[in-house]
Amino acid sequence: MTTNLKFPSIFLLESWITDDERRQLENDIPSLTTDANKADVFLGKLSTKKRAHFELRRLGIVTVEKREPKAATSASAASALSTPTPAAKRRKIGSRQPSPILISSSSSDDDKIEIVSGREHTVKVVKLAWFKDSVACGEVLPLAEYMVYEGRQFLADPVTKPSQAPASVSEGILERAQADAAGSQNNQHSSYAHVSPSRTRKLDEPLASRPTLTRTTTSMHDQIEKLPPVPVFLHTIYACQRPTPLHGPNDKFVETLKTIRLARQLMGDRVGIRAYSTAIATIAAYPYALSTPAEVSRLPGCGPKTAQLFHEFQDNGGHVREADDDEADTKLSVLRLFYNIWGVADTTARSFYNRGWRDLDDVVDYGWKELTRVQQIGVKYYDELQEQLTRAQVESIAARVLEHANRIYDGCQMVIAGGYRRGKMLSGDVDVMLSHPDELVTHFLIKRLVLSLETAGLVTHTLTLSTANSDRGQEAVSWKGNAPHHGLNSTTTGGLGFDTLDKALVVWQDPMEESELGNTAGQDTEKKTRNTKPHRRVDLIISPWKTVGCAVLGWSGGTTFQRDLRRYCKNVKALRYDSSGARSRIDGSPVDLEGYYSGDPAPDMLTAERRVFEALALEYRPPNERCTG
Repeated sequence: MTTNLKFPSIFLLESWITDDERRQLENDIPSLTTDANKADVFLGKLSTKKRAHFELRRLGIVTVEKREPKAATSASAASALSTPTPAAKRRKIGSRQPSPILISSSSSDDDKIEIVSGREHTVKVVKLAWFKDSVACGEVLPLAEYMVYEGRQFLADPVTKPSQAPASVSEGILERAQADAAGSQNNQHSSYAHVSPSRTRKLDEPLASRPTLTRTTTSMHDQIEKLPPVPVFLHTIYACQRPTPLHGPNDKFVETLKTIRLARQLMGDRVGIRAYSTAIATIAAYPYALSTPAEVSRLPGCGPKTAQLFHEFQDNGGHVREADDDEADTKLSVLRLFYNIWGVADTTARSFYNRGWRDLDDVVDYGWKELTRVQQIGVKYYDELQEQLTRAQVESIAARVLEHANRIYDGCQMVIAGGYRRGKMLSGDVDVMLSHPDELVTHFLIKRLVLSLETAGLVTHTLTLSTANSDRGQEAVSWKGNAPHHGLNSTTTGGLGFDTLDKALVVWQDPMEESELGNTAGQDTEKKTRNTKPHRRVDLIISPWKTVGCAVLGWSGGTTFQRDLRRYCKNVKALRYDSSGARSRIDGSPVDLEGYYSGDPAPDMLTAERRVFEALALEYRPPNERCTG
């Protein structure tokens, strides 16, 4: 019985824990606390220090890893044995250990400096198995074997601020400051001798701007009390349960965070990408204009770092130094160039840079033969493929695709997915999803459709063509336990998410109009004129009717919306969900989310999508409310 065991104060980290499991643990853990600052142990399903540090940051707990002292070498150990150790000096009675100094400002005219004693709190993150094994053994087991992360958190002791600072303390600080200033002016050369060479600044290098301090005043506390309440839908951890519009009152700050996130992605910071994506999705869904850093820090998924960035954004007229530095950084500029090549992910972009390549000419001169066909096309038509398409251009391409599909089999239906469906005015590519109520029609339809478009001269290159869904009988992807999942809209490298539906990546080019051919009287009619219309990226996706709602939903949401939809299905519904359908994580059987097998197939693709929301117990969110970034 757990009631007989004396556990330390425990805070439960809910990531990857199902609702049923969470409720059971809440009943079983006798020392459970909901206040993270009072917990001695953080319990969760995690196994890496990075993940533990990320979970603590989400709770607003900033720590420094506690490291064990290194063992002495054999030589030094021998020396220590042979050399007598001097006795430790006795501490003077009444002396105090050094403690952190907190400087705060009040709203009064005379700002006062107060010295506050600090205390250190040890934060321990352990695996969930520690609690379960302790219960099984009937005793509280040592934490060492289950420890994931141990860090130090400095907390300020509560003190009563005197109306006037003691003269001896304040005068001593001022005297030392004046003495240091005078010494730095008279002994510049000697002072530099104590500075590490790596931290010295060149004479022509500008001084780095100092980090700003957030001033807390009485008026600010009054403002916090007047802030609007956090909407109920923001208290959920799943972005698929929130309405997130395409444009909100904090768009400029969101774009700044996206700039920083892209830099983190290009540098390979996976934890940073996840943290910024969570904060971006939350702020994008917040319906009020942010006014103070405190308003930011109270939002789920937005910790002290996000609040500090907003403080800097607010004070510097919409600029954040980190984002500005990322935009100006020459290495990141090259990585962005490579990353924008069709078929090149961030890992490949870094590989190109590490080889010494700095522009597209280097890629062509030194690595052309090593590129995939997708990447070669991406380099060849780089400038054209960077051009954005208007909504009218997207609709025109999609209409031509549907026309050719109906030439093959009449009765095909189409949905334009991706950013277009979320309401974007400009798109980087065109995502066209097709289906047909007759399952025999969608079986290998992708091959016939691509051939028809190629014959008409609309598709100039077919880069990738996958018939994985038809090959497995148009059934949902089988559940493979804890096999890695690469997402619904994976990159062109052919990951698991890419192969869930029949799909083709093609290069599209509209044919020239007659007036552009130049075959007027007196000219050689056999002379061929080069088509100057730009090449476009087009994704053609085919879904069987029985899971078309899952397919439309899987290709219509923002990245974080799709990520959290999969997390929700896994943690809440025990389902493996992707664009090919859903399967039970218990027995692997397919799950009918659209009423197809019950004899009530949806009349159209959008109705099928609504049924998926209903079956998953999610409130329907139209595509323009899935813009999580």
